[in-house]
Amino acid sequence: MKKTILIFFLIFTVNSFSQQSEEYTKFIEEIKHNSKSDKNNKTVFNLLNDFYEQVLQSDNGELNQNTLRTIQELYADHDAKNLQILSMFLAYQEHISESFGAGSEPDTTFQLNLLNDLESELDKVYGNVPVIVKIYKAEALNSAGQNQEYGELLRQSLIEFPNSVPLKVYSYLDTKDEKLKIDLIKNHSNHWMVQQFQIK
Repeated sequence: MKKTILIFFLIFTVNSFSQQSEEYTKFIEEIKHNSKSDKNNKTVFNLLNDFYEQVLQSDNGELNQNTLRTIQELYADHDAKNLQILSMFLAYQEHISESFGAGSEPDTTFQLNLLNDLESELDKVYGNVPVIVKIYKAEALNSAGQNQEYGELLRQSLIEFPNSVPLKVYSYLDTKDEKLKIDLIKNHSNHWMVQQFQIK
């Protein structure tokens, strides 16, 4: 299964099948079919939370080498569980990276389809969706101009994850809530998103 996914990524870029629904559907079906699900194995779930803590929640926003090594080890392990979730997550990351690298806008239809499939799989396997997926979905909704859904997702997610700096940043930018602004300036002024959006 791991070899199949890696070969797929080498032959077809994510951007190529993002615009072809048939190829996208085949990709999702294949990784689900060939993956072994295990509700008790939290390795992939914890990995998504590590991504969040290192890339989004931390001040410097950098993924550490241990996390990259864990991903490589998972794909090398023939008994690894829940790789369909990790593969969807990495496909999303790849699409965003390729789009920005090419100086183009991400395909919001592809983003939302993939994130909806990822949410569904996370809920089915773990009964829970990590905050990083909610943040990515909020970004995709915003990019797609779905402002009402964007604001509602931010509101609900901030209730569930009240200490999330990215959610506070996006919520402030959406609502201009002075309490959020004061909190961000007082408690998170060194965070990369606070600095990037020049909240001061």
